[in-house]
Amino acid sequence: MLRSREEIPARYKWDLTAVCRDWDDWARIYRQLEIAIDGFQPFRGTLAQGADRLLAAYRAMDEMGALSYRIWYYAALTYDQDQRDNGVNARRQQVQNLFARQQQASAWFNPEVLAIPIETIRDWLDAHPDLAVYRFAVESLFHEQEHVLDEPGEQLLSYAGRFNSVPHDSYAALTTADMQFPSVTLSTGEQVTLTYAQYRALLETNRRQDDRAAAYRAFHRTYADNQNTYAALYNGVLQRDWFHARARRYSTTLDAALHGNHIPPAVVETLIAVTREGVEPLRRYHRLRRRALGLETYRLFDVFVPLVEHDARYPYEQVGAWIVDAAAPLGREYQRQVRRALDEGWIDVFENAGKRHGAYSAPVYGAHPYMLLNYNETLDAVFTLAHEMGHSMHTLLAHQSQPFVYAGYTIFVAEVPSTLSEALFRDLMLERSRSREERIVLLQHAINSITSTFFTQVLFADFELRAHRMVEQDQPVTADTLSEAFAALLREYYGDSIDEEEASFLTWARIPHFYSTPYYVYQYATCFASTARLMQQLRSPDAGTRADGVDRYLSLLRAGGSDYPMALLARAGIDLSDPATVRAVATELDDLVTRLERELQAR
Repeated sequence: MLRSREEIPARYKWDLTAVCRDWDDWARIYRQLEIAIDGFQPFRGTLAQGADRLLAAYRAMDEMGALSYRIWYYAALTYDQDQRDNGVNARRQQVQNLFARQQQASAWFNPEVLAIPIETIRDWLDAHPDLAVYRFAVESLFHEQEHVLDEPGEQLLSYAGRFNSVPHDSYAALTTADMQFPSVTLSTGEQVTLTYAQYRALLETNRRQDDRAAAYRAFHRTYADNQNTYAALYNGVLQRDWFHARARRYSTTLDAALHGNHIPPAVVETLIAVTREGVEPLRRYHRLRRRALGLETYRLFDVFVPLVEHDARYPYEQVGAWIVDAAAPLGREYQRQVRRALDEGWIDVFENAGKRHGAYSAPVYGAHPYMLLNYNETLDAVFTLAHEMGHSMHTLLAHQSQPFVYAGYTIFVAEVPSTLSEALFRDLMLERSRSREERIVLLQHAINSITSTFFTQVLFADFELRAHRMVEQDQPVTADTLSEAFAALLREYYGDSIDEEEASFLTWARIPHFYSTPYYVYQYATCFASTARLMQQLRSPDAGTRADGVDRYLSLLRAGGSDYPMALLARAGIDLSDPATVRAVATELDDLVTRLERELQAR
C-alpha cells in the first residue's frame, strides 16, 4: 500500500516556496503575466522604428517568459505531487489557456522582425551593446525565415496551441490518474501491486523467471486492454506533427523537428544506420546473460535482473554523500552546488499515492531546479538520482551564466550532463568496489546504461521515424500497424539473442516521450556518444588534458542555449557528424562485455 504524502517526512519533499509562497502569490504572478500580455500589444507595428524599440520588445518578451516559468511550474509541480487533485489540475489547465493567449498576443512579433532587413538589424546590433545580447536570437529567427508564416498565418497557428497538448494530457491521465495498477501473486504467495516503481523494482530484483514473467505480462495487459485508445492518441500526435510540418512548409516531420536547431536530418539517419550495423555487441551481451543465468528461454523481462546475488540496498542519505564525492573531478564549487540540491528542498524523493511516476528535473527560472524522484533504494534509483542531478546542475549553471533569452538549452545537449553525471558516479562505485560480485553488478549496470541509453533509444527513434512516415505516406495508424512495426524492430536489433514475447510488441504504448516530446529519444543516443568523448578527457592520466576537459564541459553547461547545439558540442570537442563517434559506442560496449565475461569466469 502506497504511503500518503502526509506520511512522508518534510526533508524528503521539495519546498516550492522558492517558486511561489502560496496560491495567493501564484495568483498575483498570474495577474502580472496577464498585464504583461496586454502590455505587449502596443509594440505591434513599431519594431522598425529603431534599436531601442526592438530592445524594449525583446525585454518585454523576456519578462513574460520569466513569469511563465513561475506560474507554470508552481501548478505543475504541485499537481505532480498528487495527480488525483482536480483542483490543482484545473489551475494547471488555466495556465495552459493563458499561454495560448500569450502565444496569440505575440504571434505578430516574428513576422514583424523578419520584415525588417537583416542588414538593418545587424547595424543596430553592432551599435547597441544591450541589443547585441539578442544577436543569436535574431540570427536563428532569420534562419527559420522561410518557415515563418505571415501574420494571419501565425495567428491561425497560434489558435492550435490549445489543442497541441491534448494527446499527451490524455495519455498522462490514462496512465496515471485513471490507471488501475494490476496485482500479481508471486511464487512466495506475496501479492504485489504493480505501480511503475514496484514493477521496475520487481524486474530488477526478483530472481525467479516465472515471477518476472507474470509481472511483465500483467503490467502490459493494462496497455493491451486499451491499445486502441493508445493508438488513437499516438495517431493524434503524429497527425499534429504532420500538420505543423506542412503548415510551415517542411517536407517531413523530421525536417521540422531538427531545422530550428540547425541539425541536419542526416545526423539522425546516420545514427540509426550506423547503430543497426553495430548491433552484434548488443546481441553478444544478451547471449552471455542467457548463459550466465542458465535460462532456456530469455525474454525482455529477463534483461534487468542481476547476473549474481548482490542484494544491496542504497539508503537515500548514504547515496547523497556519494553523489557529492563523484562530482569531485568537476571541482569544489560544482560539488557545493550539488550539496545545496540535496540539502535545500530541491528534491521530492519518495513515491506516494497519486504522485507522478518516473523522474525529471524541472528548470524553474527565477528559483532553482527541482527534481522529482520515486526513490526505492535500488541501484537503478541511485543512478536516476545521479542522472537528474546532472540535468539540474546544467540548469543551474546556465541560469547563472546566461541572460533569460539563452537560459534554456536544447534537448540535443540536455542529456550530455545527465549521462556524464552517471558515468562519474559509476567510476566512483567501481573504484570503491570490494568484491567480484559488486564489480559484476556495476559492470552490468555500465553495460545496461549503453544498451538502454543508446541502443534502446536508437530503436525507439527508429520506431518514431517509421511511425511519422506512416502518416506522411498516408498509411493507416492502428494498434496492429504500430505493434507490427515495433515487433519488426525488435527482431532487427536483437536477432535471435532474445526470444519473442508478444507483450513486448506493445512497448510503443508505454513510452511517455512518444506522446509528449516526439523526436526526443534519439538525442539520448547522440548525447551518450558525446559523453563518451568527454569522459575520455576526464579519465585521462594527464592532468592538463583533464583540466582542459573540465573547462570544456563546464563551458558547455554555462553556454545554455546561446548557440546552435552542434556548434556548442563542437567547441567541447565533439563531432556528431562523424560516423566514428557512433561506432565508438559499440566498441566500448564490446570491451565492457569482455570485462564482464572475465569476471563471470573468475572463481
